[in-house]
Amino acid sequence: MNMNSTEVLLIIYVLVFIGILLAFDGARQLLSRTENTSEARNRRIRMMKNGATSDEVLSKLFYAHKTGRGFILIPDVSKSLRQAGLPVSPPLFYILSLLLGGFVFVAVQVYLPAVFALPAALVSAIGIPLLVLQSFRQKRMTKLVSQLPDALDLMARGLRVGHPLNVTVASVANDMPDPIGTEFGLIQDQVSYGDDIVSAFRDFADRVDLEDARYLSVSVGIQHGTGGNLSRVLTVLAKVIRDRATMRKKIKAISSEGRLSALILSILPFGIFGSIHLTTPEFYGDVRSDPLFMPFAITIISLVVVQALILRKLVTFKF
Repeated sequence: MNMNSTEVLLIIYVLVFIGILLAFDGARQLLSRTENTSEARNRRIRMMKNGATSDEVLSKLFYAHKTGRGFILIPDVSKSLRQAGLPVSPPLFYILSLLLGGFVFVAVQVYLPAVFALPAALVSAIGIPLLVLQSFRQKRMTKLVSQLPDALDLMARGLRVGHPLNVTVASVANDMPDPIGTEFGLIQDQVSYGDDIVSAFRDFADRVDLEDARYLSVSVGIQHGTGGNLSRVLTVLAKVIRDRATMRKKIKAISSEGRLSALILSILPFGIFGSIHLTTPEFYGDVRSDPLFMPFAITIISLVVVQALILRKLVTFKF
């Protein structure tokens, strides 16, 4: 069977894509942190078992990604990488994004002119990495919030039997898995190196940037300054966090129909365009050379994107 040059080129691009995908997955598995209870419960303890000192752990996990300023409409990548728990530096993240954009540009320009391939490459280089990063961040922050009530209950039990606050923090750091175990381990290391417990909890709230963590930081600061029954405060706070999580799930279930409708309405124009282009290529091909085609196409795409953003805003509830 003879193949023309276009088919051979397509096969080469598919093989290159598969190779890059396999290389990326191999790097991800190499850099990912797998839980192994026989070695350690969280990343911090695993690093210390491998010979790292507390100073090295604190430097690696706490000071690795400093919070900086993001660009307009683009989040702070350093902070997002830190919150996502990814062992990737911002320069490496930017390099991988540029490589992805370059690959998309080479693949798209085979079928479309460079004027179309360049926007696709820019969207891929900026949008896809940020979406993946935010997905990892959201997953880790959701897990941290779900673990936080158990950590507070563990601290409250330790305080009720007479343990000081830093000892209860150490028990959470040693007994609970990632991400809460590592985050409380950083609090413990900060206190061990001379920082006060209130500042350590304030830094924890700034790192994760969660409302529940700020409640915890404020509670510890008030009780540390004025005294009182901190174990009772932590128990009540744990119950409040659980109730808020239950309410979020109820709101998500009630709004599921609206969110699904918004998703369908957002992708339907692109699906219709793709089906028409595949079944009847001349439907758009015959008018592509018209000078009004490009302005109308840009206007329609912009309106579809604005519609998607409006629908997302209507069906997204923050609690």
